[in-house]
Amino acid sequence: MSNLILRNVRPLGGAAADILIRDGVIAEIGQIAEQPGIATEDGQGAILWPGLIDAHTHLDKTTWGMDWHENNRAAILRERIDFERENRLPLGLDPHRQSMRHAIGLAAHGASHIRSHVDIDPTHGLRLVEGVQQTREKLRGIIDIEIVAFPQSGVMVAPGTVELLDEALANGCEVLGGIDPCGIDRDPKGQLDLLFALAGKHGVPIDIHLHEAGELGAFTMELIFERVRANGMQGKFVISHAFALGMNDHLRVGKLIEEIADLDIGIATTGAPSATVPSVKRLREAGVRVGAGCDGIRDTWGPWGLPDMMDRARIIGMKNGVRSDIDLRHMLDIVSQGGADLMRLEGYGVTPGCKADFTLLQGQTIGQAVVQPSIPPLVVKTGRVIARAGKCIVDMP
Repeated sequence: MSNLILRNVRPLGGAAADILIRDGVIAEIGQIAEQPGIATEDGQGAILWPGLIDAHTHLDKTTWGMDWHENNRAAILRERIDFERENRLPLGLDPHRQSMRHAIGLAAHGASHIRSHVDIDPTHGLRLVEGVQQTREKLRGIIDIEIVAFPQSGVMVAPGTVELLDEALANGCEVLGGIDPCGIDRDPKGQLDLLFALAGKHGVPIDIHLHEAGELGAFTMELIFERVRANGMQGKFVISHAFALGMNDHLRVGKLIEEIADLDIGIATTGAPSATVPSVKRLREAGVRVGAGCDGIRDTWGPWGLPDMMDRARIIGMKNGVRSDIDLRHMLDIVSQGGADLMRLEGYGVTPGCKADFTLLQGQTIGQAVVQPSIPPLVVKTGRVIARAGKCIVDMP
């Protein structure tokens, strides 16, 4: 943690001001006098925003920096999962090296925190988690990484996975994941009962992938609602993707959103262009916590994506038909405060007493900063400059 004076910035797009940081915490905002022994940076009128949050990604999957991966398989979920699991080693997907590349890219583009789902299955055991844990330690002070123990290949259909999840939660994973209880495991009661039991045993929240669309996804959500209420997990459950909330049944979706808001279930969206996605505006109006993530980027699943949450804000905005500047600002909120709300981060924001985690954004207004691709001139983590003009102080391996 460091001391720093950042001059001539516009906190949250407001009037120009100076920021005084002491011991990694924002001490004062206003007109700051010179402070002997404290370094000074000139923000040159840029917008100052709290660190961006990637609340749903897969650090262990990217092929970033490797030879181009030719992807000629059908877009079938089970096929993608099986191919990736069986070909990680032949392809040379080293979980530490690749997660370093992904995480450094996010940090260089203004992110301060990551929630990463990391695959756990009987084929690889905890090797992938261990690789990402190594990255987490290596990048401590650069970007914070929270790890989700994620049973990508299923729970009920992959004997031995429950024991591995139990071990992972006992050894540093902060969140328990899950995936499509019907579509992958074909046993929603069995999977959900096991997940809730494990979460209760370890006192951790759950963040489940729910690709199931339409009525199937709605049915799974209702099973989740029952268990959240019965297990006292209100505020401790996130549904990632939640494609069922994008189905063309306004009243049905409205009832689901009412339950989600009542149980304080968070929603993590990626604005997936190829799927039905929840309306972030409708969720916001209902008071639902909504965060976002870049998901998998340039991996065996597909060639798209960047380690850049401003890019993701644009994707979510386009998918949601956003045009007004008010809604453009909401897209930026989703990839920042929204992610902090999902992850229950303390000391997040741009007020005195908050941790000095922030990025500078270029633009006359918030709307322009969201729409116009640009490189953040400066990224600060606990008061220390960790990236300039898109270049992190830690080199990619």
